Amino acid sequence: MEILYRSTRSGAAPITASQAILKGLSDDGGLFVPEKIPTLDRSLADLSGMKYQDVAYEVMKLLLTDFTEEELRACIAGAYDSKFDTEEIVPVRKADGAYYLELFHGATIAFKDMALSILPHLMITAARKNKEDKEIVILTATSGDTGKAALAGFAGVPGTKIIVFYPKDGVSSIQERQMVTQEGDNTCVIGIRGNFDDAQTGVKQIFTDPEVRALLAEHGFQFSSANSINIGRLVPQIVYYVYAYTRLLAQGVIKEGDKINIVVPTGNFGNILAAYYAGLMGVPVEKYVCASNSNKVLFDFFTTGEYDRNREFILTSSPSMDILISSNLERLIYHICGNSWEKNAALMKELSEKGVYRITDDMKEALSRFAAGYATEEDTQDAIRALYEKEGYVIDPHTAVAASVYGKLRKEGLGAEPCVIASTASPFKFEKSVMKALGEDTSLSDLELADRLSAIAGVKVPAAVESLRSAKVRHTTVCGKSRDEMLAEVRKFLGI
Repeated sequence: MEILYRSTRSGAAPITASQAILKGLSDDGGLFVPEKIPTLDRSLADLSGMKYQDVAYEVMKLLLTDFTEEELRACIAGAYDSKFDTEEIVPVRKADGAYYLELFHGATIAFKDMALSILPHLMITAARKNKEDKEIVILTATSGDTGKAALAGFAGVPGTKIIVFYPKDGVSSIQERQMVTQEGDNTCVIGIRGNFDDAQTGVKQIFTDPEVRALLAEHGFQFSSANSINIGRLVPQIVYYVYAYTRLLAQGVIKEGDKINIVVPTGNFGNILAAYYAGLMGVPVEKYVCASNSNKVLFDFFTTGEYDRNREFILTSSPSMDILISSNLERLIYHICGNSWEKNAALMKELSEKGVYRITDDMKEALSRFAAGYATEEDTQDAIRALYEKEGYVIDPHTAVAASVYGKLRKEGLGAEPCVIASTASPFKFEKSVMKALGEDTSLSDLELADRLSAIAGVKVPAAVESLRSAKVRHTTVCGKSRDEMLAEVRKFLGI
């Protein structure tokens, strides 16, 4: 069955998976969604006997239908290899009654590696398939993790350039150091004097400007995206939720058909949307739990049916979730609108013009499988400290948000089904916040903190952090948050 992709904002003709991956974002500003969600054609029991790479193929073949088996397996083999520090790729660690899906064993120690290790392979294959001869310019905004994972994925890849914008004062020191020391002549990192929503808005405005696209084409370039707005980012994320279920099956924790709960620390909504798609493809899920930090726009949405970004933006210890415009929520809105682009586009227009929209009661009913909660900064620190004291297991602040929310919801009546918690980053990526939660001295330098954390956690300092000891800063540009200031930096880097 061929799966084609439509925009969430217009009735334009559907396009193939490879075309959607190349474009990244629809010309009308919408996101690409599959016309239908296929169901798994191998049993979960069959998949439970497979390694990660083979599960990835069985899932992705159903959604990327214009890729041949040879092409797709080559992309998977190129992505999930020795750059991960464990042969399992995604270990599942039991702690305090929950199952932590460790998504941080890739090159940049964050879950974004799971998709951004394969996206360059998918994109270059897609360019060949579509006889595209223009150089691909990856333009992306990051709240901390996407940037470095995308830079690592695309650095040195022929036929590509990558430009990453990040909030100058809105990421952890390790996150910033990872980005500004990135090597590769085709890479460009720019801090903006604003927050992540400002960076994301500016990127979208540049991306969808027809005059800018024409200018790029004139000079032999075309834009694409590495954000989770790109369907090539989202599809690989579905895999690890299918994989998680099959590991619990293989370990005898569940029987085939038993339901699980999935808790995801959520900012831009891509990771939890991938879990939702995994459920639609056949993974038995009781509840998708959306865990927010103090920027609880998603908690309020699931609680009230109103999405309102008109609020204070709070900088927290879980910066990858410091987001008030959750782009991927648009895909879910499209689906619960009955796949109506007209209804979705109207809501997105309200969000753009007024900063708020409200869904209907029928749409809210369609969200009954979702639960939501949020964790304050104090809750987050408590969760890190409690899990360490009980299990000797150290988690990062984003994972701690999810652990805290899970604990609260269990007390409020969340079912007793086995729970998978998406562990989205290594504690070494947010070591200062982790050490503070553990009551340790945080006055040390980043790398001294890493050594101390290693001793406390009994875990070796990851190579991604170890390599920063001698890394030189290569990117120092900072600009304003307006679209024009950001565009000027894009043009400067591309020489146009």
